[in-house]
Amino acid sequence: MAGKRINCADKGLYAPVRVNNPKIFVLDTNVILHDHDAIHHFQDNDLCVPVTVIEELDKFKKGNDALAFNARSFVRDIEAMSVNGTFESGISLGRGKGHIKIEPSRPFSGGNADILFEDIPDHRIISTALYIKNTHPDRKVILVSKDINMRLKARALGMPAQDYLTDHVEDRRLDRSQKEVVNLKVSDATLAEMLSGKGCIPADTLGVKKKSYANQLFRITGERDGNTVLARYDMQQAAVVRIGNPAASGISPRNEEQAFALEAVLNPEIKLISITGPSGSGKTLLALAGALEQAGKYDRIMLSRPAIPVKNQESGFYPTDFSSRNNPYLLPLYDNLKVITNALGKKSPQVEAIGQMLKDERLLSTPLAFIRGRSLQDTFFIIDESQNLTPGEVKSIITRAGANTKIVFTGDIFQIDQPYLDIHSNGLTHLGEKMQGQGVFEHIHLKKGERSRLSELAGKIL
Repeated sequence: MAGKRINCADKGLYAPVRVNNPKIFVLDTNVILHDHDAIHHFQDNDLCVPVTVIEELDKFKKGNDALAFNARSFVRDIEAMSVNGTFESGISLGRGKGHIKIEPSRPFSGGNADILFEDIPDHRIISTALYIKNTHPDRKVILVSKDINMRLKARALGMPAQDYLTDHVEDRRLDRSQKEVVNLKVSDATLAEMLSGKGCIPADTLGVKKKSYANQLFRITGERDGNTVLARYDMQQAAVVRIGNPAASGISPRNEEQAFALEAVLNPEIKLISITGPSGSGKTLLALAGALEQAGKYDRIMLSRPAIPVKNQESGFYPTDFSSRNNPYLLPLYDNLKVITNALGKKSPQVEAIGQMLKDERLLSTPLAFIRGRSLQDTFFIIDESQNLTPGEVKSIITRAGANTKIVFTGDIFQIDQPYLDIHSNGLTHLGEKMQGQGVFEHIHLKKGERSRLSELAGKIL
């Protein structure tokens, strides 16, 4: 239990009156740009925000992307708090929480100035953290940063440092999301019942050891004949329902995981889907094929992906037309559209319908930066490369969903291009962890690449 604290300006933050003191966390800029609400997630511990962080946030506040939104939101929140006091002595974050202080920049002392001699924001933040550590020897002071290099430099100077852990998914839960299909062996009679016209059977009769969650996936095999049935748990029926042989827009599944994915995309009861898997496993193709198969149920099909070019290279000059300027980031989506039209055949009525949808802008691409503030009604929305989104960005997209809207997130959590995201903290991983068990949500992990034998081979050994 944290002890009572009193304001103490000469101590810099708060003077302890009990042995068991709360910690002091010094926040790096990237923590706030990742989650503008971060200051409210440190329980009863105290927080220090170096002035350098405020200066860096000022550079990000203009624009429509998530970084600008987080910078503005944080600054507004801090400004509102300042009405109740001054940051020199610390301001309470609320009942049961700690206090927050904005700390002026502090120069390095002693030999540290010769170690990190370059005057850059990272070094100023580290020096401020070291100052807090030295002036509060009876408190545990920790620098929180999503920058690995920043953490390493801080630790080299004796400054404890850690990642922002609020939205991290534990290894065991991450591993579970990659192995969500449950293998069951049943009697041949039970399997025959699954293959019957009804196609479902109460879960408790299948010998499921653990309680099933909504849309849990099963691979059910007969004891003797070796036949296999794919199924998922339907929470409303409290039964395991067989998955047949789904097909959409000329595309048929090539493996079991793809069958699970396409069935979910075509299922009107499932409104939110995450599909993960390696490059070439068919994530976006299945989502787009399923969307086009159901085009009559939605006013529009929207395609998007985070605008992150390979190796963060600049895009150069593009035509001034807004759509043309953003198309380079969306070419992979149109590549999948080409596969679908080839599978259907050029003379197919559905291909003509797709062409008309493009003309009428019922099938369109849109930058994610312009999703905030919109309400998406009667929309099938596909977001590719979602592993490059933060949990906050994923939440922002989902909260845009209006009536009769379905959202499919696709991506590979092992191919992240954002410098401050990893397999534990990206939005796609966070989505699967938080939404598991909800009746409107299903997660599918595709294991096998199906683009070509060459593509699969390269993915395995290079």
